[in-house]
Amino acid sequence: QVELVESGGGSVQAGGSLTLQCTTSMYTYEYYSWAWFRQAPGKEREGVAGIGTDGRTTYAESVKGRFTISKDNAKNTLYLLMNNLKPEDTGMYYCAAELNVGLTLSRDDFGIWGQGTQVTVYS
Repeated sequence: QVELVESGGGSVQAGGSLTLQCTTSMYTYEYYSWAWFRQAPGKEREGVAGIGTDGRTTYAESVKGRFTISKDNAKNTLYLLMNNLKPEDTGMYYCAAELNVGLTLSRDDFGIWGQGTQVTVYS
Protein backbone atom coordinates (compact mmCIF):
# COMPACT_ATOMS: atom_id res chain seq x y z
CA GLN A 1 0.00 0.00 0.00
CA VAL A 2 1.38 3.36 -1.07
CA GLU A 3 1.67 5.88 1.73
CA LEU A 4 2.07 9.65 1.51
CA VAL A 5 3.04 11.52 4.66
CA GLU A 6 2.76 15.29 4.91
CA SER A 7 4.60 17.43 7.43
CA GLY A 8 5.58 21.04 8.01
CA GLY A 9 2.22 22.56 8.80
CA GLY A 10 1.73 24.94 11.69
CA SER A 11 0.43 28.27 12.86
CA VAL A 12 2.01 31.41 11.42
CA GLN A 13 1.30 35.11 11.33
CA ALA A 14 0.14 36.67 8.08
CA GLY A 15 3.12 37.52 5.91
CA GLY A 16 5.09 34.59 7.23
CA SER A 17 6.33 31.45 5.49
CA LEU A 18 6.04 27.70 5.81
CA THR A 19 7.46 24.78 3.85
CA LEU A 20 5.37 21.63 3.57
CA GLN A 21 6.88 18.25 2.79
CA CYS A 22 5.34 15.07 1.47
CA THR A 23 7.38 11.89 1.66
CA THR A 24 6.66 8.48 0.24
CA SER A 25 8.16 5.05 -0.06
CA MET A 26 7.13 4.76 -3.71
CA TYR A 27 9.95 3.31 -5.75
CA THR A 28 8.47 4.72 -8.96
CA TYR A 29 8.14 8.20 -7.50
CA GLU A 30 9.50 9.99 -10.54
CA TYR A 31 6.82 8.57 -12.86
CA TYR A 32 3.96 10.20 -10.99
CA SER A 33 2.33 13.57 -11.31
CA TRP A 34 2.06 15.35 -7.96
CA ALA A 35 -0.02 18.12 -6.48
CA TRP A 36 -0.87 19.96 -3.31
CA PHE A 37 -4.50 20.54 -2.41
CA ARG A 38 -6.09 22.37 0.49
CA GLN A 39 -9.44 22.33 2.18
CA ALA A 40 -10.80 25.04 4.43
CA PRO A 41 -13.67 24.27 6.83
CA GLY A 42 -16.95 24.14 4.95
CA LYS A 43 -15.29 24.44 1.56
CA GLU A 44 -14.40 22.12 -1.29
CA ARG A 45 -10.91 20.71 -1.58
CA GLU A 46 -9.06 22.81 -4.16
CA GLY A 47 -5.87 22.34 -6.11
CA VAL A 48 -3.07 24.70 -5.11
CA ALA A 49 0.03 23.61 -7.03
CA GLY A 50 0.98 20.74 -9.29
CA ILE A 51 4.14 19.32 -10.84
CA GLY A 52 4.41 16.92 -13.71
CA THR A 53 6.93 14.18 -14.45
CA ASP A 54 8.90 16.60 -16.61
CA GLY A 55 9.09 19.18 -13.84
CA ARG A 56 6.59 21.61 -15.32
CA THR A 57 4.46 23.31 -12.69
CA THR A 58 1.03 24.88 -12.43
CA TYR A 59 -0.56 27.01 -9.71
CA ALA A 60 -3.95 28.26 -8.65
CA GLU A 61 -4.34 31.97 -9.35
CA SER A 62 -4.71 32.71 -5.65
CA VAL A 63 -1.19 31.48 -4.85
CA LYS A 64 0.80 32.44 -7.94
CA GLY A 65 3.94 34.33 -7.03
CA ARG A 66 3.70 33.24 -3.40
CA PHE A 67 3.87 29.42 -3.47
CA THR A 68 6.48 27.19 -5.10
CA ILE A 69 6.12 23.45 -5.66
CA SER A 70 9.19 21.29 -6.15
CA LYS A 71 10.30 17.70 -5.77
CA ASP A 72 13.47 15.82 -4.99
CA ASN A 73 13.34 12.48 -6.78
CA ALA A 74 16.41 11.20 -4.91
CA LYS A 75 14.67 11.78 -1.58
CA ASN A 76 11.15 10.84 -2.76
CA THR A 77 9.98 14.13 -1.34
CA LEU A 78 7.57 16.77 -2.60
CA TYR A 79 7.75 20.31 -1.23
CA LEU A 80 5.51 23.35 -1.09
CA LEU A 81 7.23 26.60 -0.15
CA MET A 82 4.61 29.10 0.96
CA ASN A 83 5.60 32.76 1.29
CA ASN A 84 3.59 35.85 2.22
CA LEU A 85 0.89 33.70 3.77
CA LYS A 86 -2.58 35.15 4.16
CA PRO A 87 -5.42 34.17 6.52
CA GLU A 88 -7.33 32.82 3.51
CA ASP A 89 -4.54 30.25 3.03
CA THR A 90 -5.69 28.53 6.22
CA GLY A 91 -6.76 24.93 5.76
CA MET A 92 -5.73 21.30 5.73
CA TYR A 93 -3.11 20.72 3.06
CA TYR A 94 -2.88 17.38 1.27
CA CYS A 95 -0.40 15.98 -1.18
CA ALA A 96 -1.64 13.73 -3.95
CA ALA A 97 -0.11 11.56 -6.65
CA GLU A 98 -1.23 9.71 -9.75
CA LEU A 99 0.15 8.05 -12.87
CA ASN A 100 -0.54 9.18 -16.44
CA VAL A 101 -2.55 12.29 -15.67
CA GLY A 102 -0.13 14.94 -16.87
CA LEU A 103 -0.07 18.35 -15.25
CA THR A 104 -3.36 18.86 -13.45
CA LEU A 105 -5.01 20.40 -10.39
CA SER A 106 -8.23 18.47 -10.76
CA ARG A 107 -9.07 16.59 -7.58
CA ASP A 108 -10.74 13.78 -9.52
CA ASP A 109 -7.50 13.01 -11.38
CA PHE A 110 -5.70 11.86 -8.25
CA GLY A 111 -6.16 8.56 -6.49
CA ILE A 112 -3.35 8.54 -3.95
CA TRP A 113 -3.66 10.95 -1.02
CA GLY A 114 -1.92 11.74 2.21
CA GLN A 115 -3.65 12.40 5.53
CA GLY A 116 -2.98 16.13 5.48
CA THR A 117 -1.18 18.73 7.55
CA GLN A 118 -2.90 21.76 9.06
CA VAL A 119 -1.87 25.29 8.14
CA THR A 120 -3.29 28.18 10.14
CA VAL A 121 -2.53 31.79 9.25
CA TYR A 122 -3.60 34.44 11.73
CA SER A 123 -3.75 38.18 11.21
